[in-house]
Amino acid sequence: MSQAIVVEGLQKTFRQGFFMRRVEAVKGISFAVESGEIFGFLGPNGAGKTTTIKMLTGLIRPTGGRAHVFGRAIPSPESMKNVGFLPENPYIYPYLTPREFVTLAGRLSGLTGSHLHKRVDMSLERTGIAYAADRQVRRLSKGMLQRTGLAAAMVSDPELLLLDEPMSGLDPVGRKEVRDLILEEKKRGKTVFFSTHILNDVETLCDRVVILRRGETVVSGTVRELLRAEVRRIEITLADASPGLRARLQEDGFTLNDAGGHLVVEMEGDDKVPRVLTAALEAGARVVEVAPRRETLEDLFMRRAIGESDARPS
Repeated sequence: MSQAIVVEGLQKTFRQGFFMRRVEAVKGISFAVESGEIFGFLGPNGAGKTTTIKMLTGLIRPTGGRAHVFGRAIPSPESMKNVGFLPENPYIYPYLTPREFVTLAGRLSGLTGSHLHKRVDMSLERTGIAYAADRQVRRLSKGMLQRTGLAAAMVSDPELLLLDEPMSGLDPVGRKEVRDLILEEKKRGKTVFFSTHILNDVETLCDRVVILRRGETVVSGTVRELLRAEVRRIEITLADASPGLRARLQEDGFTLNDAGGHLVVEMEGDDKVPRVLTAALEAGARVVEVAPRRETLEDLFMRRAIGESDARPS
């Protein structure tokens, strides 16, 4: 399989303030995106995601390292010929309509004549903004602006979509429509690279992910490989738990939570399950549920991207 994006040791250092203090936004990251896959690019605020995307699109120049898009070095116009880009905060001239803006994007991509008009109509329809295609952008909501930006990114039918927070501003219906659209693009053989804070979408959609932390790669691989198959913890839900049973379980070191009038007992692994069940039955409690919990992408993100010692995202 060919590679749509190859990043090797990419770095970006900014100079800020009166004393031109060095700020290392991206610290030598490396990864590859295979053609035809959906690739998730994750990290807390300030991790370097948007800076990396801007380097890939040629909006800013790397300080070090190199990257190629479809075999062509960035930054260069040639590397962007088959790329559609949705920035995190798309700016659209407020007195244009979605149709006019998407038409402009199509012309800039080299489309002309009837083919241009056909692609504009198709993009507006696929992104769910056709019903407002002739309203001025200044009268549109944030979600509608996001759809307009996505239509502009897709108008030239690019081989690679670079989407920075594509779900931003969308309601649940809009999010589902964008997820379906991303899956459709994959079925058509396109490559989708997107960053997001909505981890459920990544877990559902992506073939592979990279997670950044403070400008460095901390996780890289397929979603299936990264999410541990083994059971990480067990939750036993009990009804009619007496104060004596609660005290006994606390003395044994179990984590106890109340949920809907029930007692939830948490434990790592499954070796202590018989002991809890025996104690519960002896105390006259009723076992409602024994549920294994496997690691989710959110668990992985919190463990590797945020870190136990961090009080807040960097």
